[in-house]
Amino acid sequence: MAGVSVRARRWASTVGLVAAWQVASSVGAVEATVLPGPVSLVGTAAGMVADGTLPQALAVSLGRVLVGSAIGLVLGVLLGLCAGLWRLGEDLVDAPVQMLRTVPFTALTPVLVLWLGLGEAPKVALVVIATVVPMYLNTFGGVRAVDPRLLEVGAVYGLSARQRAARILLPGAVAPILVGLRYALGLAWIAVIVAETANASSGIGHLLTTARTYVRTDIMLVCVAVYAVLGLVTDAVVRVAERRLLRWRAAPSPLTTERL
Repeated sequence: MAGVSVRARRWASTVGLVAAWQVASSVGAVEATVLPGPVSLVGTAAGMVADGTLPQALAVSLGRVLVGSAIGLVLGVLLGLCAGLWRLGEDLVDAPVQMLRTVPFTALTPVLVLWLGLGEAPKVALVVIATVVPMYLNTFGGVRAVDPRLLEVGAVYGLSARQRAARILLPGAVAPILVGLRYALGLAWIAVIVAETANASSGIGHLLTTARTYVRTDIMLVCVAVYAVLGLVTDAVVRVAERRLLRWRAAPSPLTTERL
């Protein structure tokens, strides 16, 4: 019952907001051209699915996120390990990454277009940059947070440097890396939105830009909702993977996790 109560509270505000939105739209308190009601948006989304517009755009955006994220995640972990394991690696890698993290996506987009052209490369590159930074930071922090005494014990038992990294450092850094993964995938969707709205002839961002040109608020809101749902689904998938990979961790006490 407690679990049901918590879930009910979490959804109550959202359901109430959507209901109020629909009522305001139905009675004409809000113009449909400014803020269409939820029922109208569902109809618009159904039409976009039926004519293939939304699935096609979704496939393009998803492909960009998957390719860019895969490259960025691997690169971020490798850079984090390099900086976390060796002082020279930190000296070479940390400063450029720290500078890169402060540059907004909107500033990087025109530069990437100038360097890489108008094709897929600048869009994928922006996603790579978006995912590299959080993966690097969390991998670096996770490696440095491992208790040095564990490494000393491993050395006493005759483990080589490679074995200590594989059996002690990496398992100890898994939790921070997974946190970085959640954050990185969220940033990946933000990056692809920026890239597609700035320069794209396909994808959800292109639909959003075209809808803005023709003042189709309903299509714009459908695109925003799709991005939001994709972000939630991505986060949920990583959460499931996190629970499976970290089963060895002790479960938190209900006294510390229960919310009033």
